[in-house]
Amino acid sequence: MQPERTRLAWRRTTLSCTVVVALAVRRLTQSAAPGAVAAGAVALTGVVWLVFGLVAHRRMREMAERRPVVLGVRGAGVVGLCTVVLAVLGGVVLVGEE
Repeated sequence: MQPERTRLAWRRTTLSCTVVVALAVRRLTQSAAPGAVAAGAVALTGVVWLVFGLVAHRRMREMAERRPVVLGVRGAGVVGLCTVVLAVLGGVVLVGEE
C-alpha cells in the first residue's frame, strides 16, 4: 500500500503545483509590470512547472511498476528548487491580491 499512497501524494502535489502556476500566470499577465518582465516570469513559471511535472511523472510511474527507487540527491534538489520557486510565486500571488 505504501507505493500507492506515495503515488497519490505525488498526484496531489502535482495538482497543487498546477494551481499555483495557474494563479501566478494569471496574476503576472494582469500586473502592471513591463511586458518583458511579465513574459520572463511567465516563462520561468512554465519551465518550473514542466520540470516538476516530469519528475513527478517519473516517480509515479516507478511506483506503479512496483519498483520504487530511492529519490537521488539530484532529483531531490530539483524538486526542492521547484518547490522554493513555486512558494515564492505563491507568495507573489497572495501579496498581489491585496
